[in-house]
Amino acid sequence: MELFNIIAILVTLSAIFGYVNHRFLRMPTTVGLMLISILMSLCLVAIGHLGLGIEKHWMGLMQRIDFNKTLMVGMLSFLLFAGALHVDVAELFRKKWEVGIYATVGILISTVMVGAIIYFVLELLGLQIKFIFCLLFGALISPTDPIAVIGMLRKANAPKSLEVRIAAESLFNDGVGVVVFVVLLGMATGEHEVSYGKALLLFAEETVGGASLGLCLGWSAYRILKSIDNYQVEILVTLSLVTSVYALASAINTSGPIAIVVAGMLVGNRGRKVAMSEKTRQNLDMFWELIDEILNSVLFVLIGLELLVVQLSGRYLIAALIAIPLVLFSRYVSIGLPLRLLTLNKNFSYQTLNIMTWGGLRGGIAVALALSLPSGLEKDVIITMTYVVVVFSILVQGLTFKYLLKA
Repeated sequence: MELFNIIAILVTLSAIFGYVNHRFLRMPTTVGLMLISILMSLCLVAIGHLGLGIEKHWMGLMQRIDFNKTLMVGMLSFLLFAGALHVDVAELFRKKWEVGIYATVGILISTVMVGAIIYFVLELLGLQIKFIFCLLFGALISPTDPIAVIGMLRKANAPKSLEVRIAAESLFNDGVGVVVFVVLLGMATGEHEVSYGKALLLFAEETVGGASLGLCLGWSAYRILKSIDNYQVEILVTLSLVTSVYALASAINTSGPIAIVVAGMLVGNRGRKVAMSEKTRQNLDMFWELIDEILNSVLFVLIGLELLVVQLSGRYLIAALIAIPLVLFSRYVSIGLPLRLLTLNKNFSYQTLNIMTWGGLRGGIAVALALSLPSGLEKDVIITMTYVVVVFSILVQGLTFKYLLKA
């Protein structure tokens, strides 16, 4: 099937499901779209048991779509930039130590906790998975998904300080989590030697290199934006910034997500305040909001349809259901423990800890990373666990977050 036909099908489904959700369900857009997509997938599976064969065509479609490349190469840079544009850097600097700990120490703690416990769980279920692959699951499921988190925060009307803390954490720990995943995957496949020194060097290259690249190209874009006053050209400059930063980061083997986030925050703060007229700001915000909404809609429809290629049966499903409370518990510990030990914020409350734990949504990035694993038993188990955790995160945590926030 040609690429244009696949895009046409996904956009059409997104429009139809969006209409149904807005007209009848009245749920948050991303949640409603994914729920309808899952229900459609379940209906196709049920029809398949009747011997009609319709589900095979849809399964063939999903198998032809490389979810990992579609998200990580096609969509992610635009979605991250759209989210980073509205992060308040001044507020972020006031909480820099908290956010830094969440995005680094917190991710590492959660990765080890999830990996170690799920290893024993799988052993008890008779699934012989190497420990390094359990750590890979921990690495891909520990970071919160900025796409899902930022959408949820907008709907919940969270206090500004809490919104900055959760949104900034999700933007940075996503990049850090991808780097940890890449390092572990290289070790698991033999691409990298199992050397802690080499792993730390690779980690530094990805994170520091990504941040430096984003800062340099973001500053260059800011200077260009400051020198003109034409919103069409300025929007085009931001588009070229997103594509060039991500492409260059891939070419020099550094972190594209981190580079995009840094560039987005620079343009979104200094660029919007100093380098743009009011007319440009309005048009720029409207343009990136539309990009964000359209890509989010397609993404969550895709997540729902991925159910067609996930094995939800037997021991895989049991492991996935156990993974849900495990991931939540690891999130709770990985946020609370570092701050308690380092006493960086004496006013840190358990209410805030509870909100950040429940508000740490997982999304499409975790699914994309799981699908990028080499074929085998490990991939099948990890995809099932990842998918179930993501669906629970978005449908249950996403829908109830605002009620927890009010309470």
